[in-house]
Amino acid sequence: MKNFIFSFLALLLLPAYMSGQAIKGKVVDSSGMGIPGAIIASSDARATADADFDGNFTINAKPGDILKVSMLGFDAVSVPATAAPMTITLEESSDTVLREVVVIGYGTRKKIDNTSAVSSLKSEEITKMKVANATQAIQGKAAGVQVTASNTPGGTPSVVIRGVGTALGGRNPLYVVDGMPTDNINNINTNDITSYEVLKDASALAIYGTRGANGVIMITTKAGKGKLTVDIDSYSGFKTALKKVKMANSEEFARYSNAAFNDPNKFSLNQPVNTNWYDAITRTGTFSENNIAISGSSESVKYFLSAANYEEKGILNGTDYSRTTIRNNNEYKISDKLKLSQNFSVTSIKNTPKPLSAFTTAYRQSPIIPVRFADGKYGVQFVNNGVAAETGSQFNSVGNPVSAVDYNDEKQQTVILQGGLKLDYDITKSLKFTSQFNGEFYTYKQYNYVDNLALWLAADPNRVASAYDTSSLNTNTLTRNREQYFNWNLSNYLTYNKVFAEIHDVEVTAGIETNVIGTKEKLTVTRKNVESNSNYWALDNVPYGPSVVGYSDVAFSQKKLSSYFARFQYKLMDKYLLTGTVRRDGSSQFSDGNRWGTFPSLGAGWIVSKEDFLKDSKTINLLKIRGSWGKLGNQNVPLNNQTFTSGLNYGPDSGQGISVDSSIDPNLSWEVVEELSAGFDVEMFNNRLKGSFDVYDKNTENAILYVIPLSTSGLTQRTATHVGEVSNKGYEVSLRWDDKINDNLSYWVGGNFSHNQNKLSSLNNPAIAQIIGGNLGNGQNTKLLYNTSVGQPLGSFFMYEYAGVDPANGQMLYYNASGDKVAQGALNEVNDKKYVGSVLPTLNYGVTLGLNYKNIDLSVDGYGTGGAKVYNGKKAQRFSGENIEASLTRDFWTPTNTTASNPAPFNYVPVASTYYLESADFFRINNITVGYKLPLKEDGFISFCRLYVNAVNPFITQKFSGFSPEALGDGELVTGTQGVELDAYPSLRSFVIGANLKF
Repeated sequence: MKNFIFSFLALLLLPAYMSGQAIKGKVVDSSGMGIPGAIIASSDARATADADFDGNFTINAKPGDILKVSMLGFDAVSVPATAAPMTITLEESSDTVLREVVVIGYGTRKKIDNTSAVSSLKSEEITKMKVANATQAIQGKAAGVQVTASNTPGGTPSVVIRGVGTALGGRNPLYVVDGMPTDNINNINTNDITSYEVLKDASALAIYGTRGANGVIMITTKAGKGKLTVDIDSYSGFKTALKKVKMANSEEFARYSNAAFNDPNKFSLNQPVNTNWYDAITRTGTFSENNIAISGSSESVKYFLSAANYEEKGILNGTDYSRTTIRNNNEYKISDKLKLSQNFSVTSIKNTPKPLSAFTTAYRQSPIIPVRFADGKYGVQFVNNGVAAETGSQFNSVGNPVSAVDYNDEKQQTVILQGGLKLDYDITKSLKFTSQFNGEFYTYKQYNYVDNLALWLAADPNRVASAYDTSSLNTNTLTRNREQYFNWNLSNYLTYNKVFAEIHDVEVTAGIETNVIGTKEKLTVTRKNVESNSNYWALDNVPYGPSVVGYSDVAFSQKKLSSYFARFQYKLMDKYLLTGTVRRDGSSQFSDGNRWGTFPSLGAGWIVSKEDFLKDSKTINLLKIRGSWGKLGNQNVPLNNQTFTSGLNYGPDSGQGISVDSSIDPNLSWEVVEELSAGFDVEMFNNRLKGSFDVYDKNTENAILYVIPLSTSGLTQRTATHVGEVSNKGYEVSLRWDDKINDNLSYWVGGNFSHNQNKLSSLNNPAIAQIIGGNLGNGQNTKLLYNTSVGQPLGSFFMYEYAGVDPANGQMLYYNASGDKVAQGALNEVNDKKYVGSVLPTLNYGVTLGLNYKNIDLSVDGYGTGGAKVYNGKKAQRFSGENIEASLTRDFWTPTNTTASNPAPFNYVPVASTYYLESADFFRINNITVGYKLPLKEDGFISFCRLYVNAVNPFITQKFSGFSPEALGDGELVTGTQGVELDAYPSLRSFVIGANLKF
């Protein structure tokens, strides 16, 4: 009876068994990493299944059925099902168009489906240029992005994306590092970056609302993948000045200065000393970096841990810089639906800066003065019997640049902590919830010790310490600074993605975000006559009161931003694209009625190459047309700060009082940028030729400037308000050709070009206050922003126009308003100056080429700009008895040389004029890298070893006669010295040798 029952059940279950059973397996890539979302289909069993987070799947089929496995970005395979657990390996598709993904705000997008202008750079493009700041490494690699390098140790490059839209507000882009908005990335180790996306147009940027007007740079750091890997990268190198300025030697200085002083015997033409002051204050810079990273993954964890140390000795004597960075990124699969990601980095930076004014002092000081006299005392600018001596008459007031460097004792220490947690929960197959918190803590300490007595003694060899007036002068001065803040960002959003009827691909993202720029506390204390030994500066029970001569304790207000955002992305029939974005921001910086703003955008695209008339083309592999419109905001703008005047008597018996001395514009809010953009992407000839073209029209509609109050108001202080419009119009082109000749030889050639026209379009208030910039420190200024600036680029130079040399007396001549040539004394300050160009270039371009031959790789990158001006501030700052450039001594006016190219020698302060304004056009080879991969077995202890040599900025072609046409100055375009070479750190070239190993 029992046998009959089992036989009956077997007959009942046999058809079900024959129709299918649970076939299990895992889909992996070539490195063995699971591929989540892979689709497994059996036409025999009419069943489908999706791989989970780790690539595992279960499908109802029977052994022998053919399983077709496919995934976007991989070549599909067909394999027979087996009863035993299967492992199916997919190879990455050769069609890079389908598998390229770009990072956008709050998500990612397949590059082919993206409707916005995004420049994407991968880690190998960034790390091959050995620089401390990753931003400098992208110079010339992204169309429409102008990067102005800073060569000071630890310096921050300036980045401008599609032109400058604000005169007084911040113009730097927003950096988003693994979801954390931050101001700069000086703390990031370049080797930790896996991708670097530059969001450029309104369609991409509107998701960041009030922070998107200047562009956004998305940085994604590395995560673990595959088996345990130890990666080591170590290199060392040296730095020298890319270009030096040839200064007059002692004989040339004496001959020129004798003519300037109108005294043929003031300086002997046969000088015993010929000091090169530039060489006296500089050295060959050295730098090195050591990186180690451990990464890998398992079924439930991805891990990445790195540590790096960068050390640099700058070319200016005593400038030392070091940075240590530790980063830990982990990802935990808690369940099939829940994933937790964690990132954390800590950076410690130490710096011993020296005054950059030493370069200008070295430029101006006479070569006849020794660095030190024979008795060891510092050389000074005294002349006796025609030569420099410890006694005599003083012939200039420059000072000894070596003593200025020697007696500057400053140290800085910065610690930056950044970290965050990200939770991803799959509510359903199509709906995901993400919650992400990021925090940033910054602390900074600095001291500057000035030995006033030693400087006093160094200025005159005849002085003795006993003559120093300690009753009215400080023996020494110590200034200490402390600064810290904590910023945090919390975002919660939902992402819905689903394909309907196989032709409607919909993705919707919606969420809320809170961003807090915490209270910044800044403490500065200045003391006098402290112990010279730093160990005794902070002892207990030391009476500080009598020694404190300056004290400032400031807490800057906390800034809050509350936001709601949504993005809709739609693809029809795999070729028609639509993107809509809206963000609503509320900022605590503005008044109640002006806190909230809405920033929308629309983008559309058409993948023309998927139409029937092109899909079989052998020439055009991809053609996508796209366009967008949107509004963005810039909240980093001047605010209305109420100013007061104290000490006023406002009644017969009232005594002292306080009076309000400015007005407030109740409508002040962020600057709003509206942009129209269009472009296309193309790939041709089996994807070997790739290119894109973009054109844009970007307007800041309510730029903030200062206005002066009515004279009848009784107020004297200017007020910030919306009065202007700034326009940026331009286009961008990029092309790259990649080809593989055979298995041993491949190469690439690429380039990009961008053109931007910037101008102050209009003003709606004629009472704007003059903004004067580019101060030279000699009573002259070089820039002006005023109601006469309409139609001019921001940061325009405003000065007299040079008209040549007067053949009668050798004086410099200038054009006045009537076009007449007049001498300096006949110029009119109000009427005779004119706008003569801007520091902003009208074009930027980059080139790249390289080849791989067997185990050898070579790459070359270059960058250039055109259309900008730079002012030679060192040359123009000259006072009496100072040195000059050698070129001025070879052909200057004399009564017997009236046709000379240079004016007669002079000792008066020259006016700011186009005589000192030069072209900033240049082209520089940014990087040359040659590498060799040792032929090692992949299963050996060392699986990979690449040796390389690297030359950074080895060659430059420039028209500017100074150190560098990239005159970043203080970074202030309108109000400051950007574009004026004064107290400038020279551009550097560096040579590196290093090795990269993997275990």
